[in-house]
Amino acid sequence: MAEDTVVLPNLPDTGLLLIGMGPGTVTGMTLEAIQAAKKATHRRYEAYTALWPESELDLLEQQIGNIQRVMRPEVEQPDELFALAKNSLVALLVVGDPLQATTHVDLQLQAMEHEIECRVFHGVSITTIVTGAVGLSNYRFGRQTTLTYPYGGWIATSPLEVVAVNRFRGLHTLVLLDLDPTGQGTGDQRPMRPVDAKKSMELMWDKLSEQQLESSEIQDKDMMNAAFKSLLDGEMEEFPVVLCADMGTEDQEIIFTTVGGLEHLNGGRLNCLLVPARTSEVEEKALLRWKQDK
Repeated sequence: MAEDTVVLPNLPDTGLLLIGMGPGTVTGMTLEAIQAAKKATHRRYEAYTALWPESELDLLEQQIGNIQRVMRPEVEQPDELFALAKNSLVALLVVGDPLQATTHVDLQLQAMEHEIECRVFHGVSITTIVTGAVGLSNYRFGRQTTLTYPYGGWIATSPLEVVAVNRFRGLHTLVLLDLDPTGQGTGDQRPMRPVDAKKSMELMWDKLSEQQLESSEIQDKDMMNAAFKSLLDGEMEEFPVVLCADMGTEDQEIIFTTVGGLEHLNGGRLNCLLVPARTSEVEEKALLRWKQDK
């Protein structure tokens, strides 16, 4: 179907459009997402939870019109967005799927409270791409987490705690990598590289090894402590991980390695990790396709 033949039923004259951009290319967007963005009066690109290549952004802008970047404050305090949406049609372009992050779900709910019509145009998300691409069973994944940069000496151990509990339960973990060294979401976006991820995990590992293990989010303390002990009894350098770079693009790269091996990998524009737990025979064969020695 040609792009210009797509019919968008009952698109409002005013309101907010949450538009999924997909993983990183114009060709990865749905036709209706492109058409909806083209029909909007104002287009905003949310550039703090994930990023597109600049070349693809330029290409998209040629197709749909001018795009203005917005960062965390404009989305979490959406007064300007809502003021525009009261009298015109505003498109917020979000990498992946627009409702994958809690921030955007909250924005949708706030729009309802302000009596602003909000339409959603879904996009392909990293969570739907990465599990099948690597070859691990989607239904055997536990809670996902984000590996953060250390902010001003403060080290959050919660990402490693999530990995430990999932692994103890026999569940794989999707670990998204941070792209904001400041933690403020206001600019200077620098996607975490594999070597950065290794350093961050080392700091978390050391802190977990030293502190009293506690977590307010997990009620079963015995299970939690058993999970942490099982993790920390191993050698962090030998801990298996799968590096997934630029998924869903022509530059996609998958490497099955170890935490220690991350130090020697370049990665791509955007990276994430999969941490496998116990694997089935089929999953093990699938993982070995991506095996890389340290």
